[in-house]
Amino acid sequence: MGCLPGEIISIEKIAPLGDPISIKVSGYHLSLRLNEAETILVEDL
Repeated sequence: MGCLPGEIISIEKIAPLGDPISIKVSGYHLSLRLNEAETILVEDL
C-alpha cells in the first residue's frame, strides 16, 4: 500500500494536533505522519 506516481490523492482528515493525517488514494484511506507525508510530491489539478 502506498502512493504511486500519477495517483490522485485528497486529504480527508487531520488530527486535532495536526499529526497524523488521513489521505484518500486509490479508493482507500491511508494514515500518514507529517514527516511521511512531506515526502509526497503533489501538484494542483
